[in-house]
This record gives sequence, structure tokens and C-alpha cells, in this order.
Amino acid sequence: MDYSTLESRLSSLISELESEYLKRTPKSKELFEKSKKLTPGGVTYSIRYFRPHPVYVSRAEGTRVWDVDGNEYVDYWMGHGTHILGHAPKFVLDAVVEAMRSGTHLGYENPYAVEYSELLTKVVPGLDMVRFANSGTEANMYTLRLARAFTKRKYVVKVEGGWHGGYDALHTAVSPPFTGPESAGLPDEYLRYTLSAPYNDSEAVEELLRKHSVGAVIVEPVLGAGGCIAPVGNYLKELRELTYRYGSLLVFDEVITGFRLALGGGQEYFGVKADLVVMGKVVGGGFSGAGAFGGRAEIMELLDHLKIHDPRSRAFHGGTFVGNPVNMVAGYTLVKYLAENKSLYEVANRMWEEFRKYVDKVCEEYGRICWSTGAGTMTGIHFTKLRPRNTREVYELRWSKQIEYAYHLYSRLSGVLYISEKLIHLLPSLAHSRKEVELFTDVFRSFLARVLKA
Repeated sequence: MDYSTLESRLSSLISELESEYLKRTPKSKELFEKSKKLTPGGVTYSIRYFRPHPVYVSRAEGTRVWDVDGNEYVDYWMGHGTHILGHAPKFVLDAVVEAMRSGTHLGYENPYAVEYSELLTKVVPGLDMVRFANSGTEANMYTLRLARAFTKRKYVVKVEGGWHGGYDALHTAVSPPFTGPESAGLPDEYLRYTLSAPYNDSEAVEELLRKHSVGAVIVEPVLGAGGCIAPVGNYLKELRELTYRYGSLLVFDEVITGFRLALGGGQEYFGVKADLVVMGKVVGGGFSGAGAFGGRAEIMELLDHLKIHDPRSRAFHGGTFVGNPVNMVAGYTLVKYLAENKSLYEVANRMWEEFRKYVDKVCEEYGRICWSTGAGTMTGIHFTKLRPRNTREVYELRWSKQIEYAYHLYSRLSGVLYISEKLIHLLPSLAHSRKEVELFTDVFRSFLARVLKA
């Protein structure tokens, strides 16, 4: 493979695609120029920026979104993985509208939270008790605090490439060089007790457990932002055995994998039970402020003010909007539907597994320049020299600095939308049809043919 020739060809292609994109999205460009004067970087979240400017989406329904210029796209990102049944399912909206007639935020305990808690403890493995939060970041923060309180240990091990939101103690080892804070303004001291190890490397985790008094090992069952990479072999079971042996807690961050791989998330899909589980996105039924965490009763009881009267002897959790009726009704309605229609998982998981096999076949036809990764509907495509087993390899094995961006541009112009332009990782819904899977396949094959033409 002559990579230098490919890079030159990609540069030329990118210029053509950018020109066409600018013609198709003048209103988005106008909004971006205005937004740059009002908010840093012109966007509400830097991951949503892509060159030469982002599309500004004004409407969404089912598996489709429309931008302000009227362009229609099939959405394979689905609100950062939130919309497991597509955008704005009518039966969820109807239930929420009805509940809102009695108030959007009651500020007191309400029956909706009790009903939803009962459902979650039935469908999520090992969830004896649950508490609600306002985001995945917040749920991770409270979970880690709880794990430290229970074990009385300070250290926590996280996986390289694992994304657990913006919480200080976990905001490290997300991207190269996988050391130090991932943000300015975050002192090194805040990460003093945070250790990291590559994904799919249980030996590296054991070495850390041997050297340090570790309270918790936190891992996404399938890496999300790290490239949609699945566990290899018995990796998760090995982590379970190691944490038992060394007296640490195993925490599954199921903000993405929860209700996605299976109704019971990664625990059900891989047959491995964690001590504590973090939830977000889908748990809110498509509405903002979505977060929850739970696990073994003996751990969760450290939050119990009725049993532990001294506030300094228990782990704190709270929040103005936790357990509000909008989130509780939306989440309950959606998860109840999933529990009553579990066949959706079998159909969708099989369809995307076939997609990944097809991608591998196409990549092999073109000289093995790319690979698929993933589990269930979570899917990644990597232009690497070998199939990556962890996020470090996603970056180190890349052979091009431009091809992911070129493909993102090409996809946008082909009616396909996802985030981000730096990494092809998809979080499709259970509502995506075979025809929409085939659309992505066709776009991918046509892109390779155009880039690798003789």
C-alpha cells in the first residue's frame, strides 16, 4: 500500500468535498459565524464541531434529522446514543405530556420515581437499590465516592480511552498520551489517586491492584468514545475475578452500553455482574438530565440517612432535579417498552454484526486498510494497520491523518450523519432498518472505491 499516494489523493478529495459542502449548507455557515461571537468555538460542545462548520439541526424524527438548510440525514449518532428507539417516540412523548400537566418539577418525593426504581431493579442485573442523578458525569462522581467510602480505599483504576464524563478524578487517560489531566484548569493533585491501564489488558490491571490499595476498577463494558471496542476473550470476567481477589469493587460505566447491548446492558450481554453500575443517556427516556447509579444493597446503604445519622459517616448524594417526574416518566415508559419487546435486541444486534462482517470483507478487498470493531449495535470503523484491541492502538496504528475527516465529509454529502470527524464510531438505535444499514454500507464502499481508484 502506497500511503503517500493515498494521502495526496485524500487532500485533493477533501478540497472537492469541502467546496460542495459549503454550497449545500449556507444557513449552517451563517449560524456558525454568528455563534462564534457568542460562545467559545461557536458550539455548545466541542465534539459537535466539524470542519469547515457544523450542520445546525433543526428537527429530528425517528432515525432522521434535518438541518436548517433542509438537508435530510440518516442519523447514526442518535443524540450521543440517547435515543435507543429513535428520535421522539410518540408513546414516550404522550406519557410525559400527561405527567407534565401535574408539574414539571415537583421538588418533593413523587410516585413516579418509586415506580421507575422498582422497574430498574427488576431489569438490571445486581441492581438491589438505585439512586437517580442529572447526568452520566454526575452519576460517575457519586459512584466513585460511594466505592471509596465502602472500601475505605483512595485509589481507582480506569481504562485508557474510557470516557466517564467531565468528573475531575476520571478526566484523564482518555486520549494520547494517556497521562495527566485531559483539561486545563485541572490540577495534577486531583488525579493523584487515579491509575490507568490499557483496555483488554487484565495483567496491567492486576499489576496496579498488587501495588496500590485500589477501591474500584471502573470500565465501560465496550469502549464508547474510545472507538467502540469490545472485550477480547475473558477480559471482563478476568476483571471480575481480580477485583474479588484484591478486595476492590468492579464498576461498570453503562452510560452507553446500558439498555443498548441488551435490556440488562453489558452485565447481561457478557454475563458478568458488577458491584456498582452507572447509567445515563437511555435511562432518561430521551430527555435531558439523565443519570442513575446502583448496585449491591450493602454498598448503596452507605447513602442511607435513616441507618447512618452522621452525614460525615455516609456518602452524600443529592440534587435539585434528581427524580423529577419528566425523567422518571420518560425513562419508565421507554424501559418498560424495551422489557416488553426484547426481540428488538436480537434483530438489531444481528443486523449490525452482519454489517461489521461486511465492512471487514470490503476492507480486505481493498488491501486490508481498515477494520471494524464493536458489539451489539455499537460499531467502530478504523483505518489502522491491524484491528485495534484498545484505544492506544486506535491512534498508534493509524496510517492516515486525513481519511477519517474525508469520510465524514463524504458521509455528510451522502445523507449520513454521525460524530465525530476524528473517529468513526456509531451509536445507532434499535429502530434503524436494514435499508438504513445498507445505506451506510453503500456509502462506505463507494468512498473506498473513490479514494483507492487505480
